[in-house]
Amino acid sequence: MSLFDHSIKELEAKLHNKEITVSDLVDESYKRIHEVEDKVHAFLTLDEENARRKAEELDATEDAGAKLFGIPAGIKDNIVTKGLRTTCASQFLRNFDDPLYDATVVEKLNAEKIVNIGKLNMDEFAMGSSNENSSFTPTRNPWNINHVPGGSSGGSAAAVAAGEVLFSLGSDTGGSIRQPAAFCGVVGLKPTYGLVSRFGLVAFASSLDQIGPLTRSVEDNARVLEVIAGHDKMDSTSANVEIPSYTEALTGDVKGLKIAVPKEYLAEGVNPEVREAVLEALKVYESLGATWEEVSLPHSKYAVATYYLLSSSEASANLARFDGVRYGVRSENAENMVDMFKKSRSEGFGEEVKRRIMLGTFALSSGYYDAYYKKAQKVRTLIKNDFDKIFEEYDVVIGPTTPTPAFKVGEKIDDPLTMYANDILTIPVNLAGVPGISIPCGFSPEGLPIGLQIIGKHFDENTVYRAAHAYEQATDHHTKRPQIGGAN
Repeated sequence: MSLFDHSIKELEAKLHNKEITVSDLVDESYKRIHEVEDKVHAFLTLDEENARRKAEELDATEDAGAKLFGIPAGIKDNIVTKGLRTTCASQFLRNFDDPLYDATVVEKLNAEKIVNIGKLNMDEFAMGSSNENSSFTPTRNPWNINHVPGGSSGGSAAAVAAGEVLFSLGSDTGGSIRQPAAFCGVVGLKPTYGLVSRFGLVAFASSLDQIGPLTRSVEDNARVLEVIAGHDKMDSTSANVEIPSYTEALTGDVKGLKIAVPKEYLAEGVNPEVREAVLEALKVYESLGATWEEVSLPHSKYAVATYYLLSSSEASANLARFDGVRYGVRSENAENMVDMFKKSRSEGFGEEVKRRIMLGTFALSSGYYDAYYKKAQKVRTLIKNDFDKIFEEYDVVIGPTTPTPAFKVGEKIDDPLTMYANDILTIPVNLAGVPGISIPCGFSPEGLPIGLQIIGKHFDENTVYRAAHAYEQATDHHTKRPQIGGAN
């Protein structure tokens, strides 16, 4: 039995009682990485020397109440880490070897004595749903390496599913934590917008981006959120709200919980095995004393178009800073300054990033702003109002995380519209700014995980966690592990 088959809470107890050392955990992490990384490709940068040095230092100290003392973790490569290469999986930042500061979430994790194992692969600048847009190498799904792990936080989900780290951080702009969590059979939370600081997160779409944890269990996820949540003066969108003890909400009791199930989330386009897994999950909730009713989120059908207009518009503004002047790769073929801007961006950015910059620049341009960007903002308000209305009567909204299990590598990469539609069930959550979690709820006939999405009210992560934990404890989906490279 691997040490990583224990929960974070159990490992903390073992560390406290001197049954194991932090060095044991770090050894376990790198041993597993050396066993499977050539198949999974979850990491872009490993920090083995510093990780082992930190483990030795922690072994010589007391835990002193640190919440994540000695726990090995991975960080998505668009979250800045001081002195450790941060590339956003882009050739534009392939030489960004020595960032000068840590993101706020990294500072908070370091304060609780985690050990950073390395930086995790992703779709370039977080733009993608399969991890195939990484400019270095695509990550593979640990359950079947011929399938994608999801994106853009595919490396973050795959590393946890493959047992390389105990938890990871990802970022979620339109489903980029929850969708890969569903594809890889792990737990992934997109917190309420503003709950977790974005300072040090390389911006894609600033009104949508949110950092969140990926773990093997709901309890582990809640423990990590307790550490990274909270107000940050360095982030103007950070909410100054009280952070409760999320782990105390994990009572297993959901009697009287009122669940809304949007008919749009089980409509045409959702695979029969996914629909069946969700309906079976609802039966579990009924057996636990919860009730559910079908509802409608009528404006959700406009969510994908709204999202891609807004996110691409914000991306075109955010990525204007990558021009070859201040940092990143500068073209060596330029003859003048304008030429340098053009060629640095042409050579540095991948096709998907260029596609979204061009779409966003068009939507913001004179003569088109009102017709596209402004109208998309109005529809975003309607989508948020749909959720507000539902939450007047119900505690949570439940449905599938994705319409299908993980698809094969190369199956959709040449069809951007089909790829975009893959996020149809996760995007409304980002547009509304509410929290959403994906937890395992079954497997396809091919042995690929299926995810259940639980959506809550603004800043009500406690209820989301309570509902997720009760289902998890009543089932055994979260206990299953992939046979990497073998048959599942």
